[in-house]
Amino acid sequence: MTHHILNGDCLADQLKETNLNGDYIICREALIDGPIQSDILDTFWSARAAYIQETYHDNAENYFSRVVSEFSKIRSIPPDADVCLWFEHDLFCQVNMWFVMALLYKDGIKRNISRVFPVVRDANDVWKGFGIADAAMLEQAFAQRLLLKDDDLKLGNDLWKAYCAHDFDALKALAASESRAFKFLPEVCKAHIERFPEGNQLSRPERVLLELIDQSNGDFAEVFAAFSEREGIYGFGDLQVRIMYDRLRKQN
Repeated sequence: MTHHILNGDCLADQLKETNLNGDYIICREALIDGPIQSDILDTFWSARAAYIQETYHDNAENYFSRVVSEFSKIRSIPPDADVCLWFEHDLFCQVNMWFVMALLYKDGIKRNISRVFPVVRDANDVWKGFGIADAAMLEQAFAQRLLLKDDDLKLGNDLWKAYCAHDFDALKALAASESRAFKFLPEVCKAHIERFPEGNQLSRPERVLLELIDQSNGDFAEVFAAFSEREGIYGFGDLQVRIMYDRLRKQN
């Protein structure tokens, strides 16, 4: 059986329209924000649950039943199984994928792990990922999957460690690594680093968002659509953008 680790529920629904069979494991996290420092998984999950409850008003019980339970499935995948990582190129997806790769790498269990890339037919759609794919494109993406080497998994693990440590020098060095498993890695790491400017300057996402707010009539949906078009590299959902949007409007 092939174990498909997916970047969200929407992709699971899309794959049901294809001829691809297997077990779906859905990554429902948003590790682009919130606490990520603990190496002890039980502590990690508890900190994440508390953050999700405080920030997004979703209770901890729901987090453990819908989110942590899926990651537990990843750790239970048997040896020599076929595993496919369905993640997009943007920062949101990449951070989640680095975490998944770190889990698989640390387990030390021999599995056949592949990366499934979105089919990009227009360069302008590179950050739109699987969201614009029809069944034929998803089947094509699966057929073109890349079997990962141990070095690829180690790189994913090292990226996760550098991300958790807030080690920008390490991220820059890792971004220069040669690996067919990661596309747009230098651009994605640079975009992440630019979320944390020195001093009291606004971050790159905040600067762009503030500019779009000034150009708009105050309609959030309009601003979010414009931000997603301009800064799709971040892969932010409306919840992440809304938090920045409300803060910037309050400050200005």
